[in-house]
Amino acid sequence: MAGALAGVLFAGTAHAATSSAPSYKPVLTKNKLYKTGKLGVSVCEEPEVLRGTVDEAELYFEAVMDCLNRAWSPVVKKAGYRFTRSKLTVYTKLGLKTPCGTINDPRVQAMYCPDNKSMYFYLSDNVIEEPSDLALMQTLAHEYGHHIQQLTGILKATDPFYLKAVNARAFEGIRRTELQAQCLSAAFVGRVWNSLGRPDTDWSILLKGSHNPVAALGVRNDADETHASQASNKYWLERGFKAQSASACNTFTAPSRRVY
Repeated sequence: MAGALAGVLFAGTAHAATSSAPSYKPVLTKNKLYKTGKLGVSVCEEPEVLRGTVDEAELYFEAVMDCLNRAWSPVVKKAGYRFTRSKLTVYTKLGLKTPCGTINDPRVQAMYCPDNKSMYFYLSDNVIEEPSDLALMQTLAHEYGHHIQQLTGILKATDPFYLKAVNARAFEGIRRTELQAQCLSAAFVGRVWNSLGRPDTDWSILLKGSHNPVAALGVRNDADETHASQASNKYWLERGFKAQSASACNTFTAPSRRVY
């Protein structure tokens, strides 16, 4: 893949979207991942975070990673693919070098690098202060969604979108990839939701998002072109959360208006 898959923590001029989906490879549209049923675990115990230290934040993310591994391992195997764990690196200073390039953008909260199947999470000051924010669990689960895409052949098939990210078709392909990762993240959160003991308002706040403050004016920004509008993000998050399964996450057959 040409570059890393980065997530802006709830992380142009508008143009009309066509109604039907373009033609994509079967590995995208008919992947066996979509027929694997609900995720493998329904319980995830979140460590309590009291002081907001780096050590506490790292322990929190490690615990969530363990939940993600246990939830997705049987799903990937059931789809007929080999499961391997993703590695997680947390960092507090920009300039971290990875096989997918150096991370210098403070807006990028997390990144997945397919070259070494690793995730990188930026422990900025606001994260250290509130490491148990649901948006942080969801962001980690989003990047893990890219790992699932990597294991099931989906990411490799989307390489051309990222290599040719200069036209509307390529951007739409990128949005479908990112929205699928959103949906997969929500499938995980939805599956373990009852075990988290969180108020429903946590999920409602996350759905509102904030990655484009001028969206109400009908203006799209760079994040919209690659990660889609807030309306599209909300749609796929709700689908995944309700289904608790990758069955709801086939973004590659959805009408273009759903990935805008």
